[in-house]
Amino acid sequence: MKKQDFSNHVRYDPIWHFTAVPLTLAGLVASIVNLTRCNEANCFASVLLVLIFFILATLVAMVRSYGLKVQDRAIRTEEKLRHFILTGQPLDKRLKMGQIVALRFAADQEMPALAKRAAEETLTPKQIKQAITEWRPDLRRV
Repeated sequence: MKKQDFSNHVRYDPIWHFTAVPLTLAGLVASIVNLTRCNEANCFASVLLVLIFFILATLVAMVRSYGLKVQDRAIRTEEKLRHFILTGQPLDKRLKMGQIVALRFAADQEMPALAKRAAEETLTPKQIKQAITEWRPDLRRV
């Protein structure tokens, strides 16, 4: 695998991003189109189909959301511990989750200073990632 940096750090899960989500949304749209064209003989089935795809789309969104929340909690804990090990001080409470997630890409020698700067200047996650000079790859995330 080539070296990870700002330009190539975004990761996609092909089954999720290019199969599950598009097919679920396509099914929801198709079921709505089917509902708009229903007649007395198949209107009930069309309503049920829309309901099923709406529930499926909701479940797909919830599954992704819950997984990301758990991943964010793990990252926050790891970065708090890493900052404490590096500095002996807790991570600044002004940092938001997105900033902490972005800081995980900073190498140990620049992470504490970048965390301080991010809190003081309220840098966006993108700005934090762009400010990193020595990238610490995160190859295990989904």
